[in-house]
Amino acid sequence: MTLDPVHFDGIAALARQVGREVDDASHQQFAETVWEEFLDPLEVDGRRVLEPIDRQFRARVAIEDAALCDRPFPKSYGLDSGTINPTTYKNGVVMDVAHAAMGCVPTDIECHRSRTVVIGLHIDDDARTLDEDWVIYDEGYSRRRILLLRDIDRRRYTEATVHALSLYLAESEHALANAEGIDDLLVLDGPLYPKGLLSWRDRAPELAEQLEEETPRQVVASYARLVEGFLDRGVPLVGFVKNPAAKRITNAVSRETPAPWTDDAALFVRLLEQRDGDDRVRDELTYTNWFVSRGGTDRTFAKDGDALGLDLGRSAADYEVTFFAIYDPRDDVLYTVEAPYGATKDEQTREALRTQMLAEVASQRGPPEAVAKADELARISAREKESLRRMIEGELDTERSRTYDDLRWGGEEAFF
Repeated sequence: MTLDPVHFDGIAALARQVGREVDDASHQQFAETVWEEFLDPLEVDGRRVLEPIDRQFRARVAIEDAALCDRPFPKSYGLDSGTINPTTYKNGVVMDVAHAAMGCVPTDIECHRSRTVVIGLHIDDDARTLDEDWVIYDEGYSRRRILLLRDIDRRRYTEATVHALSLYLAESEHALANAEGIDDLLVLDGPLYPKGLLSWRDRAPELAEQLEEETPRQVVASYARLVEGFLDRGVPLVGFVKNPAAKRITNAVSRETPAPWTDDAALFVRLLEQRDGDDRVRDELTYTNWFVSRGGTDRTFAKDGDALGLDLGRSAADYEVTFFAIYDPRDDVLYTVEAPYGATKDEQTREALRTQMLAEVASQRGPPEAVAKADELARISAREKESLRRMIEGELDTERSRTYDDLRWGGEEAFF
């Protein structure tokens, strides 16, 4: 049944009422106040949770000029991982399959062929044993293993936990396995660290407890080793965040006065969007300086954070998350680029990374080309997901546990 026109009109009337009450102009003014007065540095309880690395600024560049500029890194690699999404079976098994791949610009067929596959598995029966060693296959190009999760509670977060650990283990291990062959630049599809895991501390007590277990700590440690390895070799490593959802600034500002934005991305859009009268300026990318972030999930690898008690091989400050924001007016989209302070403390490296990312966004109208390639290689299509689930049902000699939502929505859910 479709929405009757009278109800559609009723909703429109309510929207108009809301529109009359919301003073949009005041939001812009407040955004400018936050920029001018709050961020250099941003403090919470006397602790600096965000501050510029050097000077604070906003800048713009013509999209055509950015797209045509010389790239500081002529060869780049992108990394991504995809999953079938966690599935619960009638025999008590909860399983997800994660598949990591790397894209390369210019194209490198051998790089594209290499894959890392992880089957994350939770079983109620503690007596069962499974081989969890890495298995080499595809003529040595790829690796696969089972990740048996015995140290997680059988509670409402089981599926999400299996999903997150499978995804992040496949991604980090694929990066570590191929790191030595990367001499220019590696771009992760997403944040620098596994924020889906690090956010467990703030989501629920049982998740916070799980983060202290061996397997989650090992997965987080893989990212720390990745950062260390690239810093030791002097090769830049960045995370390209397509859908930034951090609230480190808005939460801090709201402690003093209510902030009208749902997250920091909405604030940065306010600050970076350019207007010519009522029209958006569409031929220039706008961007910010680099900031050091120690708030939210970034506090784990802040110089005064605990790094989950992991043994770190470098100065704690080298692991800190730094970022800058890019606004693309063509699609009204904001991206953030993250990198470890161990790399961005060098001014030339900051400038090179900024130039590279602006050029990529300008020419690709989206994520860097290497990331787009990795996304395409790692993605498991809806048809492939269904085929894999049916194959697993046959191998396990059981069926999936289904709910009404599986029938209505196809069982697709959003996880960490």
